[in-house]
Amino acid sequence: MTVRYRNLVYDSARWEGFAFRDGDIVISTPPKSGTTWTQMLVALLVFDATEFDRPLALISPWLDMSTRRLDSVLADLDAQTHRRFIKTHTPLDGVPFDERVTYVCVGRDPRDAGLSMDHHLSNMNFDVLLAMRAESVGMEDLDELGGPPEAPSNDPVERFWRWTMAEDFRGLARTLTHIETFWDRRDLANVALFHYSDYKADLPGQLARLAEVLGIDRPRRRIEELAGAASFASMKARATELAPNADIGLWHSPEGFFHRGVSGQWRELLNDDDVARYQARVAELVAPDVAEWAHAGWLSSTSADLPA
Repeated sequence: MTVRYRNLVYDSARWEGFAFRDGDIVISTPPKSGTTWTQMLVALLVFDATEFDRPLALISPWLDMSTRRLDSVLADLDAQTHRRFIKTHTPLDGVPFDERVTYVCVGRDPRDAGLSMDHHLSNMNFDVLLAMRAESVGMEDLDELGGPPEAPSNDPVERFWRWTMAEDFRGLARTLTHIETFWDRRDLANVALFHYSDYKADLPGQLARLAEVLGIDRPRRRIEELAGAASFASMKARATELAPNADIGLWHSPEGFFHRGVSGQWRELLNDDDVARYQARVAELVAPDVAEWAHAGWLSSTSADLPA
């Protein structure tokens, strides 16, 4: 029995009855943790190419996003003849589990993810978002889901703490819970965890590891070439084809979707007392090993079991 995750933006019930194929890939990440980056890395490996014939979001759709009719998304996926890779922000316990499928999670220091989400929301055209949802699934359940997002504070620190204490899918609790659902199954052969900071530290090395996880054979020289197309600067330069839904005006600035792409930006906002308060909140939510990996990844972690 899967857990249902539902909000204004997505509904995990849309996975019910989805017909998986042998070799499918599910990219499941907390928001603003390297989702599009990972979709790009998988695309580079699957197609062994740096240019694609469609926007990335159509090649790798967000199946449970409630802003497009489900039958349209399923029709696109059914028509694909290449190895499919599907995006979701649903934790692992909310997605049907199939041994033929590889489930890839990507973590990021939650403090950076929270600040990235703050910019993400300021860049989003909510009128377009709500219009897309109304056309796709209607708005009758809006009150049930808590209504439209509340107006943000003008104080960035206050916005950070609101995110830290939030229980919805954009907040810290959901970010850590998402990672925990993968951490608990990390020993399974078809479950793999990657981390934003590891991408930053060694993108070719992490792309090579991803290729191994997916059973895709690419020479090291080719891995190096492909990784170059996934650099932050390269992806930002191609924002109109790589940023999701850029073609329908969902973003005030498609280039702004790729905002800074850095780690440690939270240090510009939080003082020592803030960090201590944040750490106490994390300790309330997850065990120390989950918290350490969520913040450090594999390459910098001191206690997590390193992947094979």
